[in-house]
This record gives sequence, structure tokens and C-alpha cells, in this order.
Amino acid sequence: MQISALKQLAAFLIFALVGAQTAMAEGSADAGQKKAATCAACHGQDGNSLNPEWPSLAGQHEQYIVRALKAYRPGGSRNNVLMMGQVAALSEQDMADLGAYFAGQKRAPLTADPALVAAGERLYRGGNKARGISACIACHGPRGLGNPAAAYPAVAGQHATYTASSLRAYASQERESDPNQMMRTISSLLSEEDIVAVSSYIQGLE
Repeated sequence: MQISALKQLAAFLIFALVGAQTAMAEGSADAGQKKAATCAACHGQDGNSLNPEWPSLAGQHEQYIVRALKAYRPGGSRNNVLMMGQVAALSEQDMADLGAYFAGQKRAPLTADPALVAAGERLYRGGNKARGISACIACHGPRGLGNPAAAYPAVAGQHATYTASSLRAYASQERESDPNQMMRTISSLLSEEDIVAVSSYIQGLE
């Protein structure tokens, strides 16, 4: 293939990617705020959950929220009776609106357990080469803000209890929503001590 043809193909792929992302970003935050009333019981009216077993959604990427909601549909990759019931009543527009609303909210800062910071930071930033554990920072970034273009969620300030339960679910293959089994592979290599430490460290990221 000639260089000019390659350039045209690259331009087309970039245009298609941007177009797809734009198509997913048509939610209305104002409409989403009204629709978020049913979400407030678990996730908080502004997306900051008061129960550490339920995730905070404030500041999460809009596209990731939409993908997560779709994963709870029949035949999807997430299995939670409560969420499956909630999603059943949502249209594509509802999901986009909720994603836009929660993405625009500010995550309330939380703190990490000082006794776990050193161990958690080592894993988050450096992984463990000897045990084949990749560093969390590679996908979720130095501040835990993730990468929306690559579908990597923001994790900063997330409840340690929820993060730990998610890692355990990936490790046991209970959750299968990760692209190319990335999280299942990494989580299966973590000890319980690793999970507790890195989850606490993530909770303290801002």
C-alpha cells in the first residue's frame, strides 16, 4: 500500500473514532439530573455514594458510564440483580443523559489508610515485575483519572470497599466486563493484602 493510501486510511480511522465518540457524547446533563433521582438512593444525588459498598459516579467518564449501564442489560457482561432491574427501564438517551450528568459532578475527596499508603502506592505506580503484576498507573494514570478514549475508567477517590470487591470479582471471573481480560488477569495475581492496600491508595487519590 502506498504512503498516500496509508495516510488516507489513517485519516479515515481517526475521523471514524472521533465521530463514534461524538455520537456517544450527546447526553444532556440537565435531563440527566432529573433522571438521576432513582440513582440517588445508592449513588448519591450528586454521584457521591455514602455507602462504601456502592460506587461513586461523580466525575466518571460519560462514555464509561454508558458502557457500564449497557453491560447490565440481558446478555451483558455484568450481573447484578438490582442494576439489571434499573437498566431495564432505561433508553439509550436516558443512559447518555445520566452519563453526561454524573460526568459533570465533582468527586468528594476521601483519604487513604496511612498504614497502607506505601504498599498501595508501590503496586499502583510500579506493579510487581517479579510476580507479573502490571502497574495500575499504565491505564488509570498517575492521578487515577483514567483514559476515556481507551475506555479506562477514572478510579481516583473511589471507595476502597467497592474497589476491593471489584478486584475480587475480576479475580474470581465473576466480573467479565474488562477488555481483553486485562483486569481479570491482573487481579488474579493479587493477594488479599495487595487488594486491600491498592484499593485504599486509590481511595486517597485526588
